[in-house]
Amino acid sequence: MVKLQPLYDRVLIKRVNVEEQTKGGIFIPESAKEKPLEGEIIATGPGKIIDNKRVPLDVKIGDRILFAKYSETEITLEGEKYLLLKEDDILGIIK
Repeated sequence: MVKLQPLYDRVLIKRVNVEEQTKGGIFIPESAKEKPLEGEIIATGPGKIIDNKRVPLDVKIGDRILFAKYSETEITLEGEKYLLLKEDDILGIIK
């Protein structure tokens, strides 16, 4: 359990792992890999406030999402790397 509660419309995600081998069997070195733009939501904020009303998020803990490139803030908690981003930077939920 992560000890961070995001505020407002922010979500905490864990980036998903990328395959280390191509379909043709070629192994990709760590330095040549592009970071994936997919992650799993670990924690969410309560939602943003619009006109003095709390608007809940459209995503929930456990959702696998696709997010915009360069929109995330990388943080380290308890030795693990996580990403913190706003709900507006989420492009979609992967079903």
